[in-house]
Parts: sequence; C-alpha cells; structure tokens
Amino acid sequence: MEFNFISFLSILPFLLFLFLLLWKKVPLLWSTLTMFLVILILQIFYWQMIPIYLINSIIKGTLVSLDIFVIILGAIFFLEVLKDIKIIDNVRFFMETFLKDYRVQVILLAWFLENFIEGTAGFGTPSTIVAPLLVSLGTSPLTAVILSLLGNSTSVAFGAAGTPIRVGFEGLNITGVPHFAALFNLVGFLVPVFMLMFITSQQNDRKRSFWEALPFAIWSGIAFVVPSLLIVPLGQEFPSIIGSLVGLGLVLITIRLKIFIPKQIRTLQDTNAPEVKLPFYKIVLPYFLLILLLIVGKFSLGQIKINFPWGLIYNLNLFNPGLAFLFAGLPVSLFWGRKKLTTNSLKIAFRRGLEPFIVIALMSVAAQLIINSGFNLSGKLSLLSMIAKGFEVSFLPFLAPFVGAFGSFLTGSATVSNIMFGNFLNTASHVMNFDTAKILALGLVGAAAGNMIALADIITAEAVVGLHNKTRFVLKAVIIPCLIYLIIVGFIGLLVI
Repeated sequence: MEFNFISFLSILPFLLFLFLLLWKKVPLLWSTLTMFLVILILQIFYWQMIPIYLINSIIKGTLVSLDIFVIILGAIFFLEVLKDIKIIDNVRFFMETFLKDYRVQVILLAWFLENFIEGTAGFGTPSTIVAPLLVSLGTSPLTAVILSLLGNSTSVAFGAAGTPIRVGFEGLNITGVPHFAALFNLVGFLVPVFMLMFITSQQNDRKRSFWEALPFAIWSGIAFVVPSLLIVPLGQEFPSIIGSLVGLGLVLITIRLKIFIPKQIRTLQDTNAPEVKLPFYKIVLPYFLLILLLIVGKFSLGQIKINFPWGLIYNLNLFNPGLAFLFAGLPVSLFWGRKKLTTNSLKIAFRRGLEPFIVIALMSVAAQLIINSGFNLSGKLSLLSMIAKGFEVSFLPFLAPFVGAFGSFLTGSATVSNIMFGNFLNTASHVMNFDTAKILALGLVGAAAGNMIALADIITAEAVVGLHNKTRFVLKAVIIPCLIYLIIVGFIGLLVI
C-alpha cells in the first residue's frame, strides 16, 4: 500500500502539469510553476531531502537553464539581425528558383537541414534555425514551430556528434547500441510523412495534395535513415551528419531528374516570385558562418569542471550554440546593418527570452530535484527510482522507448534523458534477462522521438518566431506523431527481443 501511495506521489506533479496545461488551458508559466512547487513541497516535507542537495539542485538547475537561455538569446538576436537586413525575406526567392512546391521546400528544410544541424550541434539548435526559414516560405509561426519539432527527432539519436550515446550512457557497456539504434531508427522514414500530413491538412484540397507528394516524403525519409544505418560502423559521431548530406544529395538528384516530385506545383503564397534585393552571397554567408562556428565549436571545445566549495560539481560546456548565433550575427549586424541594429536586436532578444528562461529554469530545477531526491532523511527511494520500479516488467522492450521520450519531454534533452534512465534500463534488462544493448537502443530512439514533445525545445522555438502561450496547441499537434513513432518502435522491440 505504501509503495502504491509513493508511486502515485511520484507521478502526481506531471499529471497535474498536463491537466492544467492541456485540459484547463492554464498558461505554460503557471502550469510549470505549479508543478515545480508541488515537487519542491514533496521533496521538503515528504522525502525530507537533505538541505545541501536541495540547494545543489536549485543551483545546478539554474545553471542548466542559463545554458539554454544563451541559445534562446543568440537565436533571437541572429534572427532579428537577418530580418532587419531582409535576408530572411530573400530566402524564399532562392528556394523557389530551385523548386516552387512548398511541400518539397518544407521537407528539404525541416528534414535534411535540421538533421544536419542536429548531427553537428544539437541541443535545440535545429528548430531555432529552421523555424524562421519556414516562416519565410509562408507558413504561419505556429506551423513552423510544429514542423521544426517534428523534424528534430530521428537524427537526435546520433545528434551533437554522438553525445546522447557517448555522454548519456557513460559508464555503461554500449557495444551494439549504435547499431541497434540505427536499425530501430529506420522507423524515422515516417517523419517526412507526418510533416506532409500536417501541412496538407490545412489546405482545401488536402487529400489530393497529400497523395501527390507522398512518394517524395517517403523517399526523403528513406534517403536519410538508410545511409545513416550504413554509416554506423564509422562511429556514433557520423550517422546524422553524413546521413543527412548523403540523403540530401540523393534527393536533389531525383529532384533534378523529376523523380518522386509532385507533378502539380503547389505554393503557400502568390505564385509571383518575390522581389530579390540581396545578392546570393549575402543570404548564404550568415548561415555558412553560423554552421561553420557550430561545427568548429562542437569539435574543438570541451568542458570544464567547476567544483563548488560545498561539494557541488558542475560541468560547464565551453561550446554553447547560442554563442555561435551571437558571433555569426555580430559581424553581419556591424558591417551590413543600420545604426544601433546590434543593441536593438539584443534588447528584443532579452525581452522575448525572459519568460521562456523562467519556465525552463523552473523545469530544470524540478528535474534536478527529481534526480537528487534519493539523498533524503526519510529513507525512501528517490522519486526517479520509484518511477523506474515499473521498468522491471516483461514488456520492457515496448516500454523503453516511452521511458526515453518521457525523459526528453521533461528535460528537453535526449542526452539528459539517457543519463536519468540509462542505468535503470540497464539494470532492468539484466533482471529481466533481455539484451541490454537492444533495450538501451530502444530507450535512445524513444528519447530522440521524444524531442518532438520536449518542452524546452518547444519554448525555445516559440520564442524565436515570436509565439506566446501556444505550447498546448503545439503539444496537441506533435503528440500523435510522437505516439505513433513510439508505438511502432515499441512493437519492433517486442518482436526482436
């Protein structure tokens, strides 16, 4: 009876959060604050968390949120600079000189470009770059956020040069994990289909529009996931990076040969080509500089360990994608922009990034409280351990992807999800006599799919395109594709283990 009561308390904050956000339509800030306060009260009065660990959780959660805030700040600054110089407005013209069909344009950006950026940088960067580009094509900001979140999923398994495996499963035997993850990741070929379903559902002739472009969507999915699988032997760092480049090359060839592309061209805006005001190099250079900084920063900068006097250890990443946004935007602003563009863009970035920062800070501190709740005076298992007790079941292969997705939903990171649940999945697989590599791979693929619903990523993408209090609409749009993805992966897990 005691176990059941504690189990209920363990999931109560999350149930309350979802109830307030999705059912009662309470704004995200207040829903998050309520969840945070419930977790804090439980830790203080029920778990009786040791005070120093309570303080450490608050400090570490705040530091993690500051890291994300730099990304939000940099992304908004970069976008504001490009908008002021009219670079964003001119992107559409150069996309349409290649192919006018908006369905193809969306998949090229939200699938292949996002996969490449995820492979090199990760940490929420893809949606912050691609969502504004999708808006420039004519999609609404809400649609752009949803599409960018759908796209930032499959490639996350090998994102940021393999960080979810290398760091997320540190200390565990990962032999075979990349191979099985790439196999399970083949389900990702459906993601462009999800994108197509969503964008065509908003059109009058939606059924015809969908079926016309379905071959291209399926081909685009296959063109990424299959090369990614074949590249796994080179190392966990390369499937998303090389797979996206190879896939894009294959798809561009078929576009030139007019294979798989829709016969009827459909556009979101008027068919007249937009006026060109900037030379091609001015449009490409800021993005080239940004991607270069992301790649160089990711592969050349490590992290430093900060030891606080009272025992807290924090690993500070010297590489932060937000700094790449800032350093790419600054020269563009100074040399091509009007007077005071830099200061004005920074002011806008701080103003629009403040509320998302508060929400992410509350979420990050709540996540740290959950992780450290085992350090208590009550003698009770940690809140995380109570949740993990449910892992030791015969249908663990089906459950593992959902566990990974829940971690990403809560923390906004597949890497942190793996850190939170990797050891529990590893232990449960031994107890239940399952193949550990396959169970960890299922959890990893689930964490990648869970990026679609990652609250931190949703908030960041919304902030970049200027949306406010639309989180529940975004969640409602992405939750079904995410569940379909997870259910398919889960059933595959049951079949192969």
